Amino acid sequence: MTRFAVLVAAPQTRSALRAAAVHTADSIAAHAGVTARIDVVDLAGLGPALLAEEATEDVAAALAALADSDVLVVATPQVHGSYSGLLKVFLDRLPELGLSHVIALPLAVVDDLRNGRNIEGDLRVLLSDLGAWVAEPGLVLAAAELAEPLSVVDAWAEVAAPSLRQALAVAV
Repeated sequence: MTRFAVLVAAPQTRSALRAAAVHTADSIAAHAGVTARIDVVDLAGLGPALLAEEATEDVAAALAALADSDVLVVATPQVHGSYSGLLKVFLDRLPELGLSHVIALPLAVVDDLRNGRNIEGDLRVLLSDLGAWVAEPGLVLAAAELAEPLSVVDAWAEVAAPSLRQALAVAV
């Protein structure tokens, strides 16, 4: 069984981004032909604990979910041209190369698709700096697509599945 973690960096708990990210994990697993166990880390639910000097039990459990995963779907809205500060604050808790064993799949939601490559590139650099193998292509959704993302996500999963299969074969 392949362990997936879905990391959601939206400012609201149980957001539409969370639903789209979970569907993304389900869809890419199905298209790649792997059985997945999916853990969801919703950063908005951790709130001020993310800024505590010492990791609280909830933050430590969220970090452990990432450490225990094979595939990590990182979902963030575009905020001021890049990924959310919520994501940055959380990932700053990881040690250098803290994602070195993980295959990462970036998912960004943007207001204007013309700016989507910027955030996808920023996410790719961030995850690579933490040691993740970032699969191609990342998924960029327009904010308008977030209400009904299934067809876009499934089309992306069909294209991205071969890359994930290859990465899983090498990682095993």
